[in-house]
Amino acid sequence: MTARLISRLGRAAAIAAVLAPLVAGAPAQAAPKKLAGETRCGWLQNPSPGNWWLFDSAGEWTIATQGGFQARGLDEAPDLTERDWVVTNGSSYGYGCVCLRVQTDPKQRRITRIHTVKQQPLKTCRADRKLPKP
Repeated sequence: MTARLISRLGRAAAIAAVLAPLVAGAPAQAAPKKLAGETRCGWLQNPSPGNWWLFDSAGEWTIATQGGFQARGLDEAPDLTERDWVVTNGSSYGYGCVCLRVQTDPKQRRITRIHTVKQQPLKTCRADRKLPKP
């Protein structure tokens, strides 16, 4: 999403516009017999514009960095700030608990493609002793 569109719509509206299709209302499609990639669950952190990381039991995974790398599919993720999201910076930057179906580059510790995003209650990640504290 371009900075010009974000500035016109405002951050919350831009997130909703981009992420809404993965939430309810997206057109139904035939599900593949086997989803590509792997499932990773943990803390999804978005501390500032354009910066996204997942912290799971295997460690830190880069999803996007401002002005740099961005995993394919990130712009299709649902708006996670409406519930079970802890704001740590500004009006919507912070962290939440998720399970992602992704493809990764283990050598670079990057998530290269996001297939699905399922938000989990914060208590799920808080109870998982294998996860670092956010």
